[in-house]
Amino acid sequence: MNRWHKSSYSQNGGQCVEVSEGAVTAVRDTQHRDRGTLEFAAAEWGRFIQGIKADEL
Repeated sequence: MNRWHKSSYSQNGGQCVEVSEGAVTAVRDTQHRDRGTLEFAAAEWGRFIQGIKADEL
C-alpha cells in the first residue's frame, strides 16, 4: 500500500479522511485512525471517484 494522504475532498475543521491508494485503496478517519479502515479494489475506487467528479459538474 502507498503512503497515506489527506483526501482532497476533505475540508478543514476536523472532518477529514486519509486515503492510501494502490492495488487496494484504504480509507480511514483522520481523528480515529485506530478504528480501522475501509478497503476497496482499485477499479471500485476509480468508479467511486468518477461518480463524485460527475456530480460536481
